[in-house]
Amino acid sequence: MYGKQYPHGSILFCLFFPLLYLCQGCSADRQIARKVNRVFEHSVLNDAAQVGFALSGTENDRIITDRNSHKYFTPASNAKLLTFYAALKMIPDTMPALRYIERGDSLIFWGTGDPSFLHTRLKGVAALNFLKNSGKQLFFSPGRYTGNFYGLGWAWDDYNDFEQAEITELPLTGNVLNVLAGHQGIVVSPRLFKDCFIKDSLSAAANFRIVRQFNTNEFNYPAVSVPEGFSAAIPYKTSTAITLNLLSDTLKLPVQLIHLEMPPDAKTVSGLKTDEVLREMMLPSDNFIAEQLLLVCSNQFQQALSGDDAISYIKKQYLSTLPDPPRWVDGSGLSRMNLVSPADMVTLLGMIYKEVNNRERLFGMLAAGGKTGTLKNAYPATDQPFIFGKTGTLSNNYNQSGYVVTKKGRVLVFSFMNNHFLLPVAEVKKEMARIMTYIHDHF
Repeated sequence: MYGKQYPHGSILFCLFFPLLYLCQGCSADRQIARKVNRVFEHSVLNDAAQVGFALSGTENDRIITDRNSHKYFTPASNAKLLTFYAALKMIPDTMPALRYIERGDSLIFWGTGDPSFLHTRLKGVAALNFLKNSGKQLFFSPGRYTGNFYGLGWAWDDYNDFEQAEITELPLTGNVLNVLAGHQGIVVSPRLFKDCFIKDSLSAAANFRIVRQFNTNEFNYPAVSVPEGFSAAIPYKTSTAITLNLLSDTLKLPVQLIHLEMPPDAKTVSGLKTDEVLREMMLPSDNFIAEQLLLVCSNQFQQALSGDDAISYIKKQYLSTLPDPPRWVDGSGLSRMNLVSPADMVTLLGMIYKEVNNRERLFGMLAAGGKTGTLKNAYPATDQPFIFGKTGTLSNNYNQSGYVVTKKGRVLVFSFMNNHFLLPVAEVKKEMARIMTYIHDHF
């Protein structure tokens, strides 16, 4: 009388069908849980490591099966997933490469932390071209970043390794210099550093290796032949003077120093596509890019560039719903002070999946099992990978978190953490690949 009349059976069907679908989904998840638990029961990892595991769907946040999923683990470079999500939420489609103002015939500029400026692989040149073509006197104003050149809890004795470049407000060439074997010894880039290399004729070293002094840009190497094909990227000791000299040398223009607080209305020079920078962080697990991205995030909401402030802001604004409040102290995961649970990681990965909302785009920014990035050698080589995600490696710790595409086409979210083992990491990887391949093959 007051609207369309439905037969009694149709009403029951409308109510029953969604419930039936939901029950079928729950039943399938219970089947997955039973089978995966049986696989874990016979895993060599049980007695060899502290193991944490969580598996969920992308349709909801419900965990399908888990082992120690709410216990805390050292995530290593799985921490980059926190940085990845922060960048997705806070950084626009193109990286803010520089901030600047113009005053008469002068151009005053400030750094944003953008890691791509003259980066060896990213080759960001937007800021360079802007400065070169400005036609004005150039003044760099430092001071937006006043933090330490290393993150909290980093190992000091890794200072000579490519993986631990220093953190700065205006990084250039990734804050590393590149050394290659040349016809008559070594070739150094940037050229500004070529006179900083000293052959140590008293060294008893039998193998060629370049070592920088901890607090200075003095690089020593033994008086032995440079191996054919030798290549090394070594962090240089950063300073405002080095930044000014490198800029002037590269631009072929004088860059002067000024101390001026950046005004709120300072304009922005746009750089590379943010997705491109995120991909370069995630596939090879680039620690430098991860740390710098936290500074870029802080550029989006305050004057100062601060990784600590960025982490506090991100946790409050975007990560308050994680089931186990993480201890997050750096952008890269170099610090063993980071603590995250597998339940946190699958929740975060679900948030990332929804934020990107484009499977092809998301998987293109992640390492692919058997094909690209740090997962290339963790699974058999394939043209159709089924694992997409992030590894995390420190001595005695190895983790993987990401997405597994099953043979039936379902996308599941997983976090598989192994801490404090003495097994060779190759054995841990092999066992993880066995379990994740089982999940792919059977569901």
